[in-house]
Amino acid sequence: MKLLLGAFPPELGELMDRPPAGWTAACTGVGALAAAAATARWVAELKPDAVLFLGTCGHYDARLKVGDCIWASEAIASSLSELRGEAYRPEIEATQWKATLDGPLPKHGVVVPPAITRTREGAALLGALGPAEHLELTGVFVACHAASVPVGAALAVVNEVGPEAQAQWKANHAEGSRALIQRLRDLKAF
Repeated sequence: MKLLLGAFPPELGELMDRPPAGWTAACTGVGALAAAAATARWVAELKPDAVLFLGTCGHYDARLKVGDCIWASEAIASSLSELRGEAYRPEIEATQWKATLDGPLPKHGVVVPPAITRTREGAALLGALGPAEHLELTGVFVACHAASVPVGAALAVVNEVGPEAQAQWKANHAEGSRALIQRLRDLKAF
């Protein structure tokens, strides 16, 4: 059995109640901490052969555009405070987790800050680490790495990171999620 995860039901759409054969669907909640705890719980309970996270994300710059579907090659934990030199992490703290499940979409690093970035200046700083921003991915990846379960993530780009991100996300997330699921079906990913 494989585990299909999303932050909340709209990101899994119809797969929430009717997952593909051989898959179980569940939600992690919003944010990296909730995602880590929920993923660890689901992995311990269900003992899946692999975990695939589906979700939506924002893009920092022209490397991606709204409507793109990507495969997260890695999840990168960072913050604006770190990049501005106002904070630091201990050298021994892990901040990057590679995908260990391969996928059929273009591969990109995904930055996971502690909160949604609202400024273009912030987007430019975080964009130096990767082209996309997402909130749960480090939690999902770290939980799967800790349990030695292969993990991957497919994301639909539904907004530009910056001042209009929330309005764009609200307008586009449902359709972006549906398009991502259809694209994965077309590519026979499930």
